[in-house]
Amino acid sequence: MFKNILLPTDGSDLSEKATAIAVNFAKIHGARIVGISVIQPFPFFPMAEGAVVPDAEVFDTQLNAAARRNLDQIANAAAAAGVPFEGIIANSHSPYEEIVAAAEKHNCDIILMASHGRKGLNKLFLGSETQKVLAHTTLPVLVLR
Repeated sequence: MFKNILLPTDGSDLSEKATAIAVNFAKIHGARIVGISVIQPFPFFPMAEGAVVPDAEVFDTQLNAAARRNLDQIANAAAAAGVPFEGIIANSHSPYEEIVAAAEKHNCDIILMASHGRKGLNKLFLGSETQKVLAHTTLPVLVLR
């Protein structure tokens, strides 16, 4: 039934747990995993004179390296289980849009993703990429905690 699984990762402990579940899920269904890590671009805000601004190139290099490590974790777990894997690094201010677009582009039939389960003001101010994915996709989404 499920042959192409999209697995977003942010490198968190919850994403690691989701990886283990997704690999087992893929193995049971004879599916492949498409992993995606979305990097948000350098947040440049003009500041007052004399303010210290981090180096955008260093910022991007570090985020790309972290995204690659996150995808390598999935790749290693998938390889150990004999599950086909493809990894994608995307750059966007809207991670949920990249997740939904990747699912469509790679013909995924389900999205498995972790949710931090934020509540109250944290949920209001930080938002939830998982909720945004749920609102903008027609695919089944398995939310893991």
